[in-house]
Amino acid sequence: MKEIIRDFTNILQNRLHTELNFIQVVLGPRQVGKTTGLQQIVKKWHGPTLMVTADEIAAPSADWITVQWERARNLGEKALFVIDEIQKIPLWSSTVKYLYDQDRKKLKVVLLGSASLSLQQGLSESLAGRFEVIHAHHWNLAECAMAFGWGIEDFLMFGGYPAASELVEDIERWRSFLRNSIIEPVLIKDILGLTSVGKPALFRQAFELSMAYPAQEISYQKLLGQLQESGNVTTIKHYLQLLEGAFLLKILQKYSGSAVRKKGSSPKILPLNTALIHAFRNPIDIESDADWRCRVFEAAVGAALARTEGELFYWRDGRFEVDFVLQLEGRLFAVEVKSGRKRVSRGMEKFLGEYPESIPLFITYENGEPLLRANKITAKDLLNLKP
Repeated sequence: MKEIIRDFTNILQNRLHTELNFIQVVLGPRQVGKTTGLQQIVKKWHGPTLMVTADEIAAPSADWITVQWERARNLGEKALFVIDEIQKIPLWSSTVKYLYDQDRKKLKVVLLGSASLSLQQGLSESLAGRFEVIHAHHWNLAECAMAFGWGIEDFLMFGGYPAASELVEDIERWRSFLRNSIIEPVLIKDILGLTSVGKPALFRQAFELSMAYPAQEISYQKLLGQLQESGNVTTIKHYLQLLEGAFLLKILQKYSGSAVRKKGSSPKILPLNTALIHAFRNPIDIESDADWRCRVFEAAVGAALARTEGELFYWRDGRFEVDFVLQLEGRLFAVEVKSGRKRVSRGMEKFLGEYPESIPLFITYENGEPLLRANKITAKDLLNLKP
């Protein structure tokens, strides 16, 4: 596989070489190259470095941070100090705050994490004004094309986990690897290991079921009705929020112009990597099932839009719907994914009638590929898609 230097790596490297010295926090899912990206930076660093990980069987204590920090401090000024999977350590944020305030001018500090909820809570509680966040997203189509020679069909089938890419010629082996070596560590280490979950079996079922409805609006009651164990709506909402916090999916609420109505709607579940969908369904199905192929393409487009700095929703009014509604840079985009699936097509017309300031976009396989290839999508990029 060709070595890829990911966008977050370039951003981080540029920040580390400036005089400003905030803690750099790299947030993103497991198995997308966060550790590899830091190793690339460490290899080129002109000075002493120390890179350690808290991703152990038993989580180290906060005292472990102090010990490692002292090691980095003894390396000399402008040493680069990296802690991987920092969220695994109890009370990590207060310890980092105390130590960083002593060494702000001496150390370059980078924290990596793959559990957004745990990390962001610690950041907001103790480290306000001391950090910057860089997001390491799932691999896009351009990176997969460069590293593996994939086209859009391969990307829709196999998503963007580089470690699994060598197994795609043996689909069952690929799916087994994905479930056991990528998904299961996320569920066990990043969620069940950090959060109290009363029914782990129900939690796993909820994840598998959510992957069966990519980019589809589905009520919590319907999800409950298909689970083998009993639960309630509050439990299912909580489970989906945990999965969202581990960067496996995004929960889209219905756009209405009203925050109250947004929160009260049935969600649309958006897997953030198409590989997660096909861990539980044969990826070859996109070749024989046109409707499924369109669903997966819609999910891939939605995942690309979710990487913007805007807010992403969907819209429905009775039988009328718009796939995605994106508030970005002061503009409101209404996005229809036109991939051949039979559906009512007058949703855009009705939405524009209610929100005339919105900008309509129609995404196809032809014009949608640049979205799947992009590291970052701006309002200008979307305006360029208008016919």
